[in-house]
Amino acid sequence: MCEMTDVLKHPTRWECVTCGHEWDRAAETEAPEGPRVVKDAHGNVLADGDVVMLIKDLPLKGSSQVLKGGTKSKPIKLVDGDHEISCKMEGISIGLKACFVKKA
Repeated sequence: MCEMTDVLKHPTRWECVTCGHEWDRAAETEAPEGPRVVKDAHGNVLADGDVVMLIKDLPLKGSSQVLKGGTKSKPIKLVDGDHEISCKMEGISIGLKACFVKKA
C-alpha cells in the first residue's frame, strides 16, 4: 500500500490518485485514542506535577542564556504539541521536549 495523502472518496472504497491502489472504506477503522503517554530520556513515564531535571545544557532560543544540565524544574504540566512539557526553570516559563529531561 502507498502512503500518499491524495485519495478519492468513493461510496464504498478509497482510491489513491497517485498509484491507483484501492481499499475498502470499512476496512479503515481508527484505533481509539488512549491517554497520551510521555516518557523522559530514560523511558520513565511522566505525569502532571512531576519534577524533572535537564540531562544536558540547553541554549534558550532568542537569548544568550543557557540552562545548565542538572537544573531542576518546578512541577511540570504536560501539553499537546512538539514540546510536550510546560514548566518553570530558574524563574523562566519554558516548553521542553521530553527527550532532554529525566524524572527527578
